[in-house]
Amino acid sequence: MAAKKKKTSAKSSEFKGFEPYKEKKGEEYMNDKQVEHFKHILDAWKKELMEEVDRTVHHMQDDASNFPDPNDRASQESEFAMELRARDRERKLIKKIDESLADVESGEYGFCEQCGIEIGIRRLEARPTATLCIDCKTLDEIKEKHIG
Repeated sequence: MAAKKKKTSAKSSEFKGFEPYKEKKGEEYMNDKQVEHFKHILDAWKKELMEEVDRTVHHMQDDASNFPDPNDRASQESEFAMELRARDRERKLIKKIDESLADVESGEYGFCEQCGIEIGIRRLEARPTATLCIDCKTLDEIKEKHIG
């Protein structure tokens, strides 16, 4: 139980708080229930990230001080720089979530953009913004490793 609690309180770039989809035998892939499941995950994840962005803005506004000590000022600037880098990564992630939501609306969500096969429910639950099946992603990573 403790491990599960730790997993749900992970860093803000991960979504949390959803029930895994229970597939039924013979169920069509990306049916209305599945689409709704992933739309809910993506919307909740985006909302969570947007709230984190708002918290950061308020934190930086509230804590912005002009420390007379150069070490204190440098520490604060370093902290703010780290927060801004994290928010920039999250901004890029929000863009990917928006692209995934657009794919949901167009009916393309859940299918590999290279080969067209099903990405799979469990892979999408692990990585809701995945656009490649595991085989194509593995090949991409191998190519990337060799190219540099």
